[in-house]
This record gives sequence, structure tokens and C-alpha cells, in this order.
Amino acid sequence: MRLSETSLRPQQVSSPAQQRMAEQEHKRQRKARIWKTGLSFGLLAMLAAAVVGGIAYGRQLITHAANDPNPNCTLIVPARALSAQGLATPYQLTATNPANGPCNEANADQMAFVQGAIFDPATSQISIYNPLVIDKGSQPAAAPVAPQLPTNAIVALWFGYNGDTLRLKGTNDGTLAAANCVNGLGDSRFGQYAYCNAPQFFLAANRAIKAGALKVPALGTASDGLPCPTVRDFYVVDQDQSDNVTTTYLVTQDGKVAQNNAANTAALANAQVQVNGSDNRLLDIAMDGALGCTPWMAPDLADNGKLVPSLPLNELQAAMFQQAPIALVPRGDPMVLANGNVSRAKTNLYRLGVDQPPIVNERVENGDTTLYCNNMLKVAPARMQMDMATMVNKPSPDAGAANNLFTFLAQRFNTTWGPDELNCAKLTGQQSPITTQEDGNGVTTDATINLGNGGTADNGGNGDQGGNGDQANAPTCVINGTPVQGCTGTTTINGQTCTIAFDANTKQVVINCQ
Repeated sequence: MRLSETSLRPQQVSSPAQQRMAEQEHKRQRKARIWKTGLSFGLLAMLAAAVVGGIAYGRQLITHAANDPNPNCTLIVPARALSAQGLATPYQLTATNPANGPCNEANADQMAFVQGAIFDPATSQISIYNPLVIDKGSQPAAAPVAPQLPTNAIVALWFGYNGDTLRLKGTNDGTLAAANCVNGLGDSRFGQYAYCNAPQFFLAANRAIKAGALKVPALGTASDGLPCPTVRDFYVVDQDQSDNVTTTYLVTQDGKVAQNNAANTAALANAQVQVNGSDNRLLDIAMDGALGCTPWMAPDLADNGKLVPSLPLNELQAAMFQQAPIALVPRGDPMVLANGNVSRAKTNLYRLGVDQPPIVNERVENGDTTLYCNNMLKVAPARMQMDMATMVNKPSPDAGAANNLFTFLAQRFNTTWGPDELNCAKLTGQQSPITTQEDGNGVTTDATINLGNGGTADNGGNGDQGGNGDQANAPTCVINGTPVQGCTGTTTINGQTCTIAFDANTKQVVINCQ
């Protein structure tokens, strides 16, 4: 069953009370994603530099204004945004409400990002082009590259933002409609995320995949013996999955912005790489790098065909290969709440932009947040424990949040689990199995995982980061790619229901199948 077009059409929310509720909702969203802004800087930027051209990462030009910067900015979309000319025309950032202060693209807390993907119907191949964003009324540090688009190209755009709520505005009244842009459900915007023409792009790409004309690379096997993770893996997701993009820009010493390509890197001395803190970048750079995995990449039309990862490639690969349980945007995701309330219509609009199936009824498996929490609990801590020895030796994506990749993932899980986000503890009646310790600056420096079976994993804080406590007494079994905590419970093997039990005395795992 498919929802009607009417049920997916954005509805207007115009009363002052509803607008105030929406503002409060987005303030909550901003608090929820402080760490994502932090991903734009520091160690992850150095990791990004290794992927996007070996660019040395210097000091941060602008982190924030003297006071908290205006968190709500507007992005002016150029006319004919899906054409080659539109792609090469810089988007312009400006304040949604100037009374709350200006918006500057060189300000890390206000940076907006655009990611484009192009499907060639003749070859069934995908390429990437990331349009540039500059301040309204300013000039770029270097003119954007004019892309060469294939005949009848199907172009789509996705947007990311390091602030609170990004509002799209067309250069003229028909701009957004012509590009099939979706910013939310009426006045209840998604927040940091928006898209243009994404459903049409995914429709064409999926037809080509089904016909065998577009080949999606296999996930591969991670260093822990499990399939490489995807953006729909409960090991990767948090309270608001599939948001933001992998686009990177260069920012010069005088605050001008340019596309991040080899030519601009050579011409703009001391320019910084700035990125959009996103779950996609966390996966493609930090986690894939730690686990020996490689994201699906496509040629960048602004950088002589250099291969780059992207949000749409991540989603297509996840749709193809992610095994159950599959993480899809839940109804409790802060970005899909409408004025503080669960909204199936808004959730489905969001899902359309990332190639996820719509919620067609209220069955538990269709977007239920409690089930989402239970699957996170089932998957993430066990694999986090398994990968601890690797992750503690990898840099944190946000040095202001945690001191290594393991502690970063641990604090991120607890944030999602907590009352300010999905409130999984209340929904499931279970506390997080992860205990973290912070230093005086609020940086997570230690994390212990207790799966409730006598086994714990402890990263050893700043001391012995290789320690694993009593983990050997209660291992995690992996059955057909699915972790089974403590080797205790039931699973399905070759169509049969099997029970698994771990004998701590004999150190044996006993499997009995019907």
C-alpha cells in the first residue's frame, strides 16, 4: 500500500502558538546535536584531509561569535537549481531573522552544506557535484567549477547544517517548486536536513540497480569479522539518522569559501577544510577507517573525477545490503516531530529523501521508537565491546566530546539513550549498559560496557586503553553476522531456531537446534 500524494503534501502550520512550539522543538534539536557540530573540526578534519586530498588542517578561523551565534539561517537556492548553471551558482546564506544576529558561512556553528548527485540515464552511472555556499552579497574565494552534465541527467540535492534550523528560500517564487525541494512539513521544518528531487533520483537509481545496469559494491568484511557497517546499521545510528552530508569546503584566512578540490587547494594557501558534522561522515571516514572498510564512492565533477563518498551512495548501499535489524528513521526522531508531536506524514517526507520505505500503518515495526531503542541496545553495545581494542587507538571525531573513537561512540550512545533525546530508558524500561567517565571539561575519557552477563569491556581511560576487563569470561557470539550478547539466547541458523548458552566453567558455547 502506498500513501496518497495528498497525505505526503506539506501542510501549513501558521498559528503563533504552533510557531513557538516549532521554535522550541528546534532549540531542543540543536542541543541534541552539539557533538555533530564538533565533528566539523579537530581530528576528524585531519582524517577528512587524508581522504579529500592530503590537505593539512590548520587553526580554526571562526568557531563562533562573541555570543552564541544565530542558530537559524536561510539558504537562498539559485534558479534552475538542478541544471549545470544552477549547480555552479553559489547558494547564499543569510539570517532567517536578522534581529537574532547575522549568519556567516565561515562561522563553524552556522555553516550550511549542499551535496548533489547526478544519475546518467544513458550509462546508469552516478557522479557527485557539491555546490558552494557563500554569504549573501559576497564572492567566493574561487569561482565554482562548471559541471558537464549528461543528457537528460537526473539531479538531486541534499542539505546539511551545523546550526539549528536551516530554511530554504528560492531566488524567485517558483525556484523551490521547480526543483522539488522539501524542507519539512509546512512550517515544521526538519532542522538541519532538506532535499530537492531526491525521490526522483532514487527511483531512477533503483530501477537501474534492479536491471543490473548500476552495480552496488558489496559491503565487505570489517576487521572484526562482521559485515562493514552502513548508515542503517544500529551500530552507527543515533537519535536522528540519515541527516547531513559528506560535503567539504575550503575556508580562507579572510573568511571566503571555495569548493574543496585540488586546484583550489593549490591556489588558496593556508585554507582550511571544513566539514558538515554528520553520521555519514562518521561512518565513511572514522568508522570505516578504523574497521578497514571502504565506502562506496563516485567521481566528483568539481575535482577532475576524484572519487568521493556521499549521502545518496550510503543510502543506496544500505538499502541493498543491510541485514536485519534494519535502522529506519523512527517516529521519535526529533527532526520528524511536528510541533513536538509524532507525525507519520513528516516522518514519511523525511524518509522519501533518503530512499527509505514510508510508514503505511501503525504496526510496531513501522517506525516504532521503542523497537528502534531495543535494536540499538541489541546491536551497538555488543559490537562496540568487540571493537574496543581497535577503537581506543583511533582518534575521536570530536576531541571536545571524547578522547578516542571508542569513548566517542560510548557517550554518543548514552546521549541518544537519555531523556533529552529518544528517552530509550523510559520507553524500554532498561538503563544503558554503558557507563562513562568525564574529566573536568566534560570530555568522556573512559567507558565501561556491561552486557548483563558478567562480562565487561573497559577502555582503561587514559591509562591502559587496551584492557578489556572480564570480557573473555562472556564473549559475544556472531551468528550469520548478528552479534549475540554473552553467547546466550536464541537465533536462527539455516532456518532452524537454535538456543545458545555459554558455560563459564568450561568456557564452551553450546548450541542446540530444533
